[in-house]
Amino acid sequence: MEAKILKLNELVNLPGSKKNKKRVGRGIGSGKGKTCGRGMKGQKSRSGVAIKTEGGQMPLIKRLPKRGFNCSKSINYTAISIDDLERLVANKKINIKNAINIDILVAIGYIKNKSVPVKLLAGSGKVTSKFNIGFSAYSKSAKSAIEAAGGKFS
Repeated sequence: MEAKILKLNELVNLPGSKKNKKRVGRGIGSGKGKTCGRGMKGQKSRSGVAIKTEGGQMPLIKRLPKRGFNCSKSINYTAISIDDLERLVANKKINIKNAINIDILVAIGYIKNKSVPVKLLAGSGKVTSKFNIGFSAYSKSAKSAIEAAGGKFS
């Protein structure tokens, strides 16, 4: 008997290996109505136990040690690079003559949440426009790149 070489494009499922999912609770005519195949009474016929329950065994979540720390004073910034600002100027979404702040970015739809502070990052660091930046947070490299191009922070 000669072995046939399997090819990925010729793979087929065996007959009966793929069955359609049976919808339950859709009337007695479906064959899985009323009790939906769960039987009559008892815990398993109702909403049952939580998935995390392991009987009398100590649950996994309690066996594993606590790890880490969440600082209540940490600030999550929305990061914007200088490249993004250059692109907005090139597309005439913002005017360089006005100070660029969160209100302007929300007005043009670039930022959705006004309550999250914005941090300016350098990106590639190539600045061609003289920006007047009104953000409260910025990286050192972003500040030096903007000031080198003649921009300022207000």
